[in-house]
Amino acid sequence: MNKADLIDKIAASCHINKTQAAGAIDTTVDSITSALKKGDRVALIGFGTFSVSQRKARNGRNPQTGATIKIAARKVAKFSAGAELKKAVNRSK
Repeated sequence: MNKADLIDKIAASCHINKTQAAGAIDTTVDSITSALKKGDRVALIGFGTFSVSQRKARNGRNPQTGATIKIAARKVAKFSAGAELKKAVNRSK
């Protein structure tokens, strides 16, 4: 499923037009992104939690040349699935 498919599904199930559904998705993504930029966690009970994690600097290898390179420390976004999402994914059809 891509963003267009999700917009179609939300528009149909909520009886709103596609522009409104797209606006809702964009606002949701922007809000989550903004919270993560500030270092906050976003918890959607039953679905999962978005958080920011710090990765340490480390040495890596260039696969083409085999040369050692330094990989800088950085922040990364993480998602942990909630209990209900895990159950739904593992439930047999």
